Amino acid sequence: MSWIKLFLGLIVLFFLGFKASEKLFFIPNGWPAPVYDFSKNPPTQAKFDLGRRLFYDPILSADSSTSCSSCHSNFNAFTHTDHAISHGIHDRTGKRNSIALFNLAWKDAFFWDGAAHQLDVQALAPLTDSNELGSQVTEVLHRLKTTAPYPSLFQKAFGRNQINTQNFLKALAIFELGLISNQSKYDSVQRNEASFTSQEKNGYALFQKNCQRCHEEPLFRKNGFEKNGLPMHPAFNDVGRFPITQKNSDSLKFSIPSLRNLSYSYPYFHDGRANRLMDVLQHYNATPSIVQNPMTKNELIDLQSFLLTLNDLTFVFKKSLGYPFDDNHSKKMGH
Repeated sequence: MSWIKLFLGLIVLFFLGFKASEKLFFIPNGWPAPVYDFSKNPPTQAKFDLGRRLFYDPILSADSSTSCSSCHSNFNAFTHTDHAISHGIHDRTGKRNSIALFNLAWKDAFFWDGAAHQLDVQALAPLTDSNELGSQVTEVLHRLKTTAPYPSLFQKAFGRNQINTQNFLKALAIFELGLISNQSKYDSVQRNEASFTSQEKNGYALFQKNCQRCHEEPLFRKNGFEKNGLPMHPAFNDVGRFPITQKNSDSLKFSIPSLRNLSYSYPYFHDGRANRLMDVLQHYNATPSIVQNPMTKNELIDLQSFLLTLNDLTFVFKKSLGYPFDDNHSKKMGH
């Protein structure tokens, strides 16, 4: 039973790694155990504060114009709504819409194609991609070493002379692990603090019948990849997971996104081709491989009504997850 003791010990670290009053690291009642291995990166307030600052700082981009938050705005459930496809430095574009960031401790693969399997290294891809932040790790580390207050923040989080790639990525990961969304109406209903309307209740039953195969409660997704029934976008030639696995069966398969916070995270799908939630529902409803018995118009409205109970306004406007700087947030050391 030693594994049980180990697991309980990790849970204690999980809870105690942050100020109890802030409760940024916790496992909601009824949720599964996290996938992330906290024993390799125990959460602390200092790491979170550093990671939060890094997440919002354009110093990470090659021309200091773009930050992680440029594509992952807290007001949009940590994605963006201004473009169907993500924009990076010099207004360059890739071929995919950014994924909303929350409840990441329960994910085992990242990006639409699952190219990264560890949150601690995930940030390297957008950091070095020429269409995103366009940086080099060595240049970023040099900037952090010579820009206040990063030397003191890294020292507080990791000890002396600890501005290196591993700690940079670990700090970002700890902030991202703090993006926990569990304060929607649905969650209140599960805690017996609220009740569904008759329309929402009917929509919940329709969800369980037609959607839960891919979007399992309480995360409203599962770790895996599925075809969404869409034809390939003519402008992007995006075949999904196939380049990662080289398996023909993975062609046009994409990561299953969470259905939480849909009101804040449009446009939808991997290429942002749908702006309205009802457009998404109508597409799936007309795809036999996904919905075998099509729903009526009124049933689709009821289903949408339920999905809107997954919106978490508390998470979207949580100040401790938002922009952390004053107007003069970074200064070159010695100036």
